[in-house]
Amino acid sequence: MSIQVKNVTKLYRHQKALDNVSLTIEKGEIVGLLGPNGAGKSTLMKIITCYLPPTEGEAFVNEHNTATDSMAVRRVIGYLPENNPLYYDMYVKEFLDFMAGLHHLKDKKTRIDEMIALTGLKPEMHKRIGALSKGYKQRVGLAQALIHNPDVLIMDEPTSGLDPNQIVEIRELIRKIGSEKTVLLSTHIMQEVEALCSRVIIIDKGKIVADNKTENLRDLFFSSEIILVEFDQKVSKDAILTVKGVKNAISKLGNNWELEVVQTTDTRKELFDFAVRNNYKVLSLAKEKHSIEELFQQLTK
Repeated sequence: MSIQVKNVTKLYRHQKALDNVSLTIEKGEIVGLLGPNGAGKSTLMKIITCYLPPTEGEAFVNEHNTATDSMAVRRVIGYLPENNPLYYDMYVKEFLDFMAGLHHLKDKKTRIDEMIALTGLKPEMHKRIGALSKGYKQRVGLAQALIHNPDVLIMDEPTSGLDPNQIVEIRELIRKIGSEKTVLLSTHIMQEVEALCSRVIIIDKGKIVADNKTENLRDLFFSSEIILVEFDQKVSKDAILTVKGVKNAISKLGNNWELEVVQTTDTRKELFDFAVRNNYKVLSLAKEKHSIEELFQQLTK
């Protein structure tokens, strides 16, 4: 296993930031860590990356204890914190050379060239970091986190503040990296979790409230799904609620409806039968699952 957290509790004086947290992350997983502000996400990441010791419990990375063998942990971890601390007066290649030196890399030039190619920094590699756009600064941050070829990559809000095109580019880069490494990322962007992560851990008030594969989470916590249907004419809510399997109906623009339906019944067939009986035509019909955002709100409200 790449990361193992055993019964970790973290106290800041009398405030409990983490409360008996345990988790295991295997090699090759891309795991999303979700939680509201103050839930304990950053504290957990800081413990795993040796920035903070736990008050109780233990954390391991590649079987190295983060409290007693922190240097071994640092050698196998790449970390991109939320504020992405960079030396703005340094040039891109100069900064990466500096970071490669800290890790005592032997063939620095080759590794720097590999990182510039991997993170798409070639067009900007001769600029000072302070002159780069935020998207390219994030790329520099990723390059420094990967320069020593770590087994584990930990990122805190890796796409925060980026424009839509930059977000897509950084996501593709993370996905590519995740095919070879263990990735743990914290984010507030639910679409990012669904697009990137094979597994989701939700933390609230210092405790893990959900931990499962992304595609399984909704089925565990929701007994219903969503159907979007459009009729060719106006249909009353009372009429739609008579359809077998429909729990709730929300009117949308035009003759569109968002229906909450039970998962145990194929309500699509029932809707077509309902339309035929009442001389309606179904113009469109689509099934949707509850979003990760809905699940997040349900578990942390």
